[in-house]
Amino acid sequence: MDTSPAPISSPDKGLEGWPDWSILVVDDEQGMLNFLVKTLAPRCHFVMSATSAEEGADWLHGHHADLVILDISLPGKSGVTWLKELREQGFSGEVILITAFADLDTAIEALRAGASDFILKPFRVPQILNAVKHCFERSRLRRENFVLRRAVASSNGRNQALVGASEAMQRLRASVARVAPVDSTVLLQGESGTGKELVARTLHANGPRANGPFVPLNCAAVSPELMESELFGHARGAFTGAARAREGLFHYAQGGTLFLDEVAELPLPIQATLLRAIEDLKIRPVGSEQLVPLNLRIMAASNRRLADEVAAGRFRKDLYFRLQVVELSLPPLREHKADIPALVQHFMEQLAPALGVAPLAISAQELDYLAQYDWPGNVRELRNLIERSLILGSLNISALYPGDPVRSAGTEAGAPMDLATLEKQHILSVLDSVQGDKTRAAELLGVSRRTLERRVAEWGHGSQAFGR
Repeated sequence: MDTSPAPISSPDKGLEGWPDWSILVVDDEQGMLNFLVKTLAPRCHFVMSATSAEEGADWLHGHHADLVILDISLPGKSGVTWLKELREQGFSGEVILITAFADLDTAIEALRAGASDFILKPFRVPQILNAVKHCFERSRLRRENFVLRRAVASSNGRNQALVGASEAMQRLRASVARVAPVDSTVLLQGESGTGKELVARTLHANGPRANGPFVPLNCAAVSPELMESELFGHARGAFTGAARAREGLFHYAQGGTLFLDEVAELPLPIQATLLRAIEDLKIRPVGSEQLVPLNLRIMAASNRRLADEVAAGRFRKDLYFRLQVVELSLPPLREHKADIPALVQHFMEQLAPALGVAPLAISAQELDYLAQYDWPGNVRELRNLIERSLILGSLNISALYPGDPVRSAGTEAGAPMDLATLEKQHILSVLDSVQGDKTRAAELLGVSRRTLERRVAEWGHGSQAFGR
């Protein structure tokens, strides 16, 4: 069996966009094997060949293939029998069956066994190229559907723009314009709610992989026990409950961008595995011996300074340097409050049609109240406030200043109240309104639960008061 990669060359016009596919061809006729390898090698990343199902199985045991082209009539185990075994073992790649002798029953059996396509010999080059093209399109559509379902399930008004004319936002937009066209790893740092995922999506949409998927993962939302499988996938039987093989997010991000939000939450063992994946541009699904080549861009984000996490021993220094090829810092809203009117207008125009309500008229005094507030939840908190206000029919200033806005803007003696006190008053008021439910309070404030818990801990309000 020839297991050496075929020479890499520029993809044929008919296969443009496929250069990273790997194909295994299994046929006992040397002439057909040579024909298929010669046809596909110049157009695909690499092509392997085998003369029996057993040889093909040996190769797949330790390697990855996106597509298997398989003859039905093989010495020993037939192609259909092996295809059934492959599907039972969790192989999810495309399979094209070829044969010189077939009837309708054979074709039906092949398709039921899990074949993607069925071709009769003899065939010409355009036929096999079209079959491979259809398999590629089917695979691409599966990935896109997965990404779309994930985006719809987690969407929260992310169709936003980098709004604002302040100096801070102008600097950020200039940095994004410089970084987007390159394919380097990007690390985004900033407080919760500053728009790190929005910036990542903007970089992706204006970069060389814009036509590929954007796959986000909130590392804080996945348990450490499931994180490796979520990222890298797993083989059938890899652990208790793994009844079938499953592709990981690296697979679905192929050709596009994988965005790791809250990357500081990754457990140290997963950090080591992620580092190896970035360095080698290959991954190994859990419980599998196959190495899967990668073709994607990685972006990461954290609301904590990773340099501090490295110093504390909670984050690997080598991974930090790998992620930090390009680093962008996002300013908190309190540092560019001049953009609040533009942001309010933007959210009104974006959210009102979606909610089926009319935009609200915001007075200068109300904008002044918004500018006095410190926005611990940053732009996300402002957006949440506008959404609630549209639903209620008036700007919900009381959510920021409990009670009368004018009286709440100062102390009872009339002296101005400092922003830290206003922030504390607002957060504790929200916690009180939800009976101490930190998860619900964090959602209303537009911050993560971890951020809320840290802020409450700083004030000395422990679990006795707000323990949920």
